[in-house]
Amino acid sequence: MSSISFKNVTKSFGAKEVIRDIDFTVDDGEFLVLLGPSGCGKSTLLRMLAGLEAISSGEIVVGERRVDRLPPGQRDMAFVFQSYALYPHLSVRRNMTFPLLMQQFHWWYHLPVIGRMARNRIENGPDVVAKVEKTARILALTEMLDRFPRTLSGGQRQRVALGRAMVREPQVFLMDEPLSNLDAKLRTSMRSEITALHREIGGTFVYVTHDQVEAMTMGTRIALMRDGVIQQFGTAREIYTDPANTYVARFIGTPPMNLIHARLSQDTVTFGGSQLRLPQTFGAPADILFGIRPNAISIGPKAGATPGRVVMVEHIGAESVIGVRLDEARTAHEADQSIDAVMITVPGYTDLTVDDVVGLSFDPTQAVVFAATTGERLRG
Repeated sequence: MSSISFKNVTKSFGAKEVIRDIDFTVDDGEFLVLLGPSGCGKSTLLRMLAGLEAISSGEIVVGERRVDRLPPGQRDMAFVFQSYALYPHLSVRRNMTFPLLMQQFHWWYHLPVIGRMARNRIENGPDVVAKVEKTARILALTEMLDRFPRTLSGGQRQRVALGRAMVREPQVFLMDEPLSNLDAKLRTSMRSEITALHREIGGTFVYVTHDQVEAMTMGTRIALMRDGVIQQFGTAREIYTDPANTYVARFIGTPPMNLIHARLSQDTVTFGGSQLRLPQTFGAPADILFGIRPNAISIGPKAGATPGRVVMVEHIGAESVIGVRLDEARTAHEADQSIDAVMITVPGYTDLTVDDVVGLSFDPTQAVVFAATTGERLRG
């Protein structure tokens, strides 16, 4: 069993608390993505799981074994770093063999002659050779085993780093933004390779990234973090369609969810002189943020719809992104205040241009509402 449980885990550096009361369970064989902006605590949480950082309080349990008091070498985990961390003076074969060598390491391996003989015996042992060659076949590295890291591309180096983790056959694979140094095209192919690897070898993966596309396409579940706190824990679909608060709503999605200042009374939302009836009924009247995804808005002639004026048009191939400033309505874009507009996506190219007068229609079945003061999701 390689399930992982965080039980009220906290971490402080002096008086500053960077991880606050983390409590969730990763199922055996799951691919969990820790997602969030730089400085949110995701890498710190991963390093605490690996044993590279001590926790301040709480417990970390892998399977049925508490590991937070164990040294890293006894936790049966493999770590893939952002920088690959390959040994430049060792071939691909010896880089991948190194973890197996360290499993059998003794102090006298440092002795010049005896140590070299012992290391060669381990490296050339049939079990070690079989594991390295099997892993190399899975990662398409067989023809590169005798090359050095400096002769490899970024994607090939990343596969070597993955292979070095795989040969140990650990319970848990930990990955700290392993694709951030690659170009966009290579990141796409490596995403597919890592998810295929997870399906093939099993094991529990915990993957850190700030890239929502990586999180949405790779993870079986996502833990979205902010300032050391998990804002929402769930599948990509749950987080996208059912955000817990405005932070989640604005972080996930490109463009992110629109938030419009509005007034809610029972089942009716009012903003900018327009009204929209929702499928569910709420309690007492309240000031809210009306949330709706860009693909849940239709744009057309002004008559009979919420009026506005086009302030931005972007053609990005398969779709166009249109920014519309609503008449007598205010949008809430939190930190992104560059354009005070509602964003709409439409398939293909649009003939609309800046300053065109248009009307918007909203799909009430895809709308969500948040408390204007706290940003928390309201439910009917």
